[in-house]
Amino acid sequence: MQTLNWLKSSYSGDGSNCVEIAPSPTTLHIRDSKTPATPHLTFLHSTWTHFLTQVRQ
Repeated sequence: MQTLNWLKSSYSGDGSNCVEIAPSPTTLHIRDSKTPATPHLTFLHSTWTHFLTQVRQ
């Protein structure tokens, strides 16, 4: 099983209501910092990049 290195945005400060990400070579994992033990979302890098492109328009 892959060990994920979860990161929180520096914009989050010390708050606990944050989204955390864990990049891996082929995917990006996303979870709610309030509930780290629950399942998380996993996206291919290309899917996440496409999503960000669309929301920035």
